[in-house]
Amino acid sequence: MPANFLHSESLPAPPRIPRVLAIAGSDPSGGAGIQADLKSIAANGGYGMAAITALTAQNTQGVRAVHVPPAAFLTAQLDAISDDIGIDAVKIGMLGDAAVIDAVRGWLEKVRPAVVVLDPVMVATSGDRLLQESAEAALQALLPLADLITPNLAELAILLKEPVAADWAEALAQGKRLAALTGTTVLVKGGHLQGSEPGDADAAAGNDAAAGCPDALVNTGGLLGQETVVVPGERIATRNSHGTGCSLSSAMATVQARVGDWEAALREVKPWLLGALREASVLDVGTGNGPVHHFHHLQQLTDGQCRPAGHGPAAGEFAAALRAGATGDLEAIYALDFVRGLADGSLPEHEFAYYLAQDAIYLNGYSRVLARAAAIAPTEAEQLFWARSAQTCLEVESELHRSWLSTRPTDSTLGPVTKSYVDHLLAASVSGSYGVLVAAALPCFWLYAEVGSTLHREFLAGGAPGEHPYADWLKTYADEDFAAATRQAIAYTDTAARRASESEREAMALAFRQSSRYEVDFFDAPRLYA
Repeated sequence: MPANFLHSESLPAPPRIPRVLAIAGSDPSGGAGIQADLKSIAANGGYGMAAITALTAQNTQGVRAVHVPPAAFLTAQLDAISDDIGIDAVKIGMLGDAAVIDAVRGWLEKVRPAVVVLDPVMVATSGDRLLQESAEAALQALLPLADLITPNLAELAILLKEPVAADWAEALAQGKRLAALTGTTVLVKGGHLQGSEPGDADAAAGNDAAAGCPDALVNTGGLLGQETVVVPGERIATRNSHGTGCSLSSAMATVQARVGDWEAALREVKPWLLGALREASVLDVGTGNGPVHHFHHLQQLTDGQCRPAGHGPAAGEFAAALRAGATGDLEAIYALDFVRGLADGSLPEHEFAYYLAQDAIYLNGYSRVLARAAAIAPTEAEQLFWARSAQTCLEVESELHRSWLSTRPTDSTLGPVTKSYVDHLLAASVSGSYGVLVAAALPCFWLYAEVGSTLHREFLAGGAPGEHPYADWLKTYADEDFAAATRQAIAYTDTAARRASESEREAMALAFRQSSRYEVDFFDAPRLYA
C-alpha cells in the first residue's frame, strides 16, 4: 500500500455521547425498568435520561403492586426534556394503560426522535402481567412508530394473538408476521427457548444460528439485503436474569445511536449482555430472580480507576504483543531479494510492475474489507476512520492505473498470493467480530509502514537519488500522514482487544499473524510469478 494512503486531516473528531431517553416504569429493586435502562445506557457509552410511566412495588421474587400516575404528568416530563435537550434515541418500556400509551404516541409524533426502540412490556419474566388487557389495542397503534420492537416470546404471541412459539423456527415466523403487520424491524429473542436450534427459516435466510441462545433481526424491507439476520449466542445457565429485556432494548437504542446499523448494534450488545448474565451472581442481590451485572466489563482498581474486567490487557499491551509476534515476519521481509533490490535500485522493472499490478488488485479487495469494518465499528470515530480508509484505497488504486500501470505492459491477472491474502481478509470480514476484522487488516498498515520507513531511510543514506529507478516511489514512504493513520489503526485494534473476550483476543492474534505472513508472501510474489 503506498504511503500516501491516508491524510491526517481526515482523522475524525471524538464522537458525541448519545443522549438516550428511557420511557418506562420504575423498579425499586434496581434490576429492571428505568433503573436497568439507565445502567445499560451508561454501560454502553450513552447519557441516560428517564421519564417515569409507572411505579411498581417489586423485588427479585415478583411484582406486588403497580401504580400508574396520570398520563398528563408523563406528558409534562416528556415535554420538559425535549424542550431543552436534544434526544438521539428513545427506549420505551412499561406503559401501563391506554392513556399512557396515547400520551407517548402523541409526543413521538410531535418530536419524532431519530431512533425509537419499543420493548412492549406486557409480561414479566416472572409471569406477572404488566399491561392491562384493555390497553393492548392502544399498544398495537404505537408499534408502527418504532424503529425496532423487542418483545419476548410471550409478548410476541400476545401481539399476534397466537400461541407462544415452541421452537426457534416458529419464533422467527412470528417475528416476520409482526414485522409485516407493523412495517418495522422486530428483534426475535431466543432466550426463553430451551435448547434452541437453528430452524428452516435460518437456512432460508442464509444464516446459521448456533444451538444455544440466538437472536434475530427480522423485517420486510430487506435489512442489509436480507429479511432475517440471525446472531447466534451462548445460553447462560443462571437464575439471575431480572431485567434482561429492559437492558437489551436500552442498550440497542444506545449503540444504534452511535453506529447507525441494527446488525452492528446487536453484534456489539449481545456479547455485553451475555457477560452481564454470566457475571450476575457476583452481585448477590435478592433471593429470587436476581439482576444482571450491567458493569461486568469494568472492575474497580485500588486507585479508583476502572478498566475492562477479567484479566484483559491494559492499554497498549495487546498491540505490543502483536508487534513482538511480527518481528520474525519483518525480518523475513527485509531479507527478501525483492525488498533488497527495491532499496538499492537493482530490482528488475518487470518484478516491480508485477508488484504494483497486484497491489492495485489487492487494494480493491482491501477497500471492501475496510468498508465492512466501518459498518460494524462500535463508535462513530472508528466508522469514519475505516470508511475514509476504504475510499482512499480506491483512489490509490485508480492513481496506480493512471500513473504507472497504464504506461507499461503489465500482467494484471490475479496472482495466487493476492487471491489467498484477500480471501483471508474477506473471511475475517464475515466472522461477525469487529476485533478479528481490524486485527486482520492491521498488518497492511503496520508492517507496510515499518518496511516503508526503513526503505526510505536506506534510500536517503545511499546517495545519488537521481540515479535510483524507484526514487519517486520510495519518497512516498516519508509521508507522516500514513504514519499517523497507522498509529490510529493500531490504537483502534488495541481498544477492540480490551473490549473482547479472551477467546476473541486469541482469534484476533491469529488473524493478525496470518495477515503478517501474507505480507511476507506478497513482497516475495514478484520473484516467483513475475
